[in-house]
Amino acid sequence: MKKILSFLLSCTMLVCMASVLTGCGGEGDGDVHVFYYNYSDTYISSVRTALGKQLTDAGVSYQDYDANGNQTTQTEQVQTAITKGAKVLVVNIVNTGSDDAAQGIVDMAKKEDIPVVFFNREVSDKIVNGYDKCAFVGTDAAEAGHLQGEMIGEYLLANYDAYDLNKDGVISYILFKGEEGNNEAIYRTQYAVEDANKKLVAAGKPELSFYDSSNNDKYLVDKNGQWSSTAANEYMTTALAAYSDSHNNMIELVICNNDGMAEGAITALNSVGYNNGDDGKSIPVFGVDATDAAKDLIKKQKMAGTIKQDAEGMAKAIALLTQNALDEKDLMDGTKDYNVDKKAAKIRIAYGKYLGD
Repeated sequence: MKKILSFLLSCTMLVCMASVLTGCGGEGDGDVHVFYYNYSDTYISSVRTALGKQLTDAGVSYQDYDANGNQTTQTEQVQTAITKGAKVLVVNIVNTGSDDAAQGIVDMAKKEDIPVVFFNREVSDKIVNGYDKCAFVGTDAAEAGHLQGEMIGEYLLANYDAYDLNKDGVISYILFKGEEGNNEAIYRTQYAVEDANKKLVAAGKPELSFYDSSNNDKYLVDKNGQWSSTAANEYMTTALAAYSDSHNNMIELVICNNDGMAEGAITALNSVGYNNGDDGKSIPVFGVDATDAAKDLIKKQKMAGTIKQDAEGMAKAIALLTQNALDEKDLMDGTKDYNVDKKAAKIRIAYGKYLGD
């Protein structure tokens, strides 16, 4: 009898552990099904942790899914969730290049009268306005670029001569975009440079110069669309082989559209004796997201600054809309304290500059 009881107890413990590991907050597969474009994205991982806590604390059962950057996988996951009886779909869409994927998910949800909350990776007003049980939680895509550009310009002007390593009077830069067709990547790429240039020119300094004159795009993009540290590290390592102290054309500024790519670029700089956190040689590196890793790099003086994207704030807003959906209320009920678009049910979470505590 004791062996049987011990066996049953062990099984119960294993079931409980499995529930925690899969992200379920209750029985079965959960009432709320949350679809992430890629678990490996550092910022998305922060949102996932924060949202999981919000839902668990509210007593909401949920199930997480990882599309691993594949839209077909995510669409199939949504179909499976609907079949299982999902009550709410929370979607971090993979494909932001067109409305097709988001529209397909909305069509499936609308057919079963299931509310949909998109987040982080923006869908169009047309998508949101096409279904009265659809909303979006994200940011103002242009804001991060504007703030980063202002921050870069101010930072360079504070000690311009020190950052002009080859003393030619111009700051050369490299920029890592992340993903083609993504609004956040597009606006960060544009305004980080434009707004930095405005600050520099107003102070009588020349505009920034892209390190590689043969690159008409004036950015490097992760070909896999993953915004990855690995891609940035590979690009930076290759660039540093030709643009270096020994060639008197060292890259003097690194602009990254997320903190993961900033980490990769810093690792490459470390390998050639830069940004090791001591009093030695250093190049300003800027990112976006204010991840814990980036904050630590800034504290260690390996990274100059980043733009805070509030994972906790985003998770809180998503949880509010999700609870409204479960309670069969209007999705936007209780959102008067948020910055909400006038033309669509879209909540905007503010960005902020981060240069260290």
